[in-house]
Amino acid sequence: MNHLKTFILLAAMTALFMGVGYLIGGATGMAVALLFAGGLNLFSYWNADKIVLKMYRAQPVDEQHPNAVVRNYVADVRQMARDAGLPQPQVAIIPNDQPNAFATGRNPENAAVCATTGLLDMLTREEVRGVMAHELAHVKNRDTLIMTVTATIAGAIAALANFALFFGGNDRERPGGIIGTLALMLLAPMAAGLVQMAISRGREYEADRVGAEIAGDPQALASALQKIEAYAKRIHNPTAERNPASGQMFIINPLAGRGADNLFSTHPATLNRVRALLELGAKMGMSPRPRPPEPSQPRPAAGFTTTTGVPPTPTQPRGPWS
Repeated sequence: MNHLKTFILLAAMTALFMGVGYLIGGATGMAVALLFAGGLNLFSYWNADKIVLKMYRAQPVDEQHPNAVVRNYVADVRQMARDAGLPQPQVAIIPNDQPNAFATGRNPENAAVCATTGLLDMLTREEVRGVMAHELAHVKNRDTLIMTVTATIAGAIAALANFALFFGGNDRERPGGIIGTLALMLLAPMAAGLVQMAISRGREYEADRVGAEIAGDPQALASALQKIEAYAKRIHNPTAERNPASGQMFIINPLAGRGADNLFSTHPATLNRVRALLELGAKMGMSPRPRPPEPSQPRPAAGFTTTTGVPPTPTQPRGPWS
């Protein structure tokens, strides 16, 4: 049912893409949009991991890295992948102060998992293990391809809708006319976002459950989710802000001010996820742990201020208007 749902949702996004093409260029525009959507799917299938890794400037790391925190991170990912019966994924770090992580790739054999330097800075080793187990769960469930393809098509639909008014927007003989074009400019990105949301929400809950089983510690993942959300509200992710369609790939929504479990959220409310994880921990016989304190100021962990040689992202705006 999960794969059937994914196929139906992707078909709906392709239909939206064709609808944009039809209102822009009639039957010819619809045919071109169909070909373009098919090309996007094929391109994303073969290049999903490369697209996202390059976008976020991810840097591969291994167990020979000079920093002990990174070495532990790599070793833990490799050990959990073996325990989960997965091929060894590419392991990378992203030079970004916001604590977050994602997985990408067209299948488990071509997967990559990434953590930001902020994640390694601000979380304990057990919490990092929980987060990366969640990402390995996405790989195991084969979510990574669908998330990347959906993000690509959703972004393309939004871009086409924005261009719709400028390509024949004043042509009264064009299908839909100016009214149809204006409606499409508003509704197509909204519909694409709803489809994107429907794909990602259920997958996050399932990845939490499977990831907690892989790491063997649901409470560590619950604690990590609370910390990540608290820091993400204070530290911007500029790359995600420029490419909002990729936000669904992260364990916590990286877009500032969009973490609530509302109609247009691509992630479930963190409180709901934490509650489900704590219930799972109780079933496993684990005693509740104290809730992590609300961070007052983002602080890197001792001894781990630089991992990639890339200067940290400023947390405060610069310039005369800051």
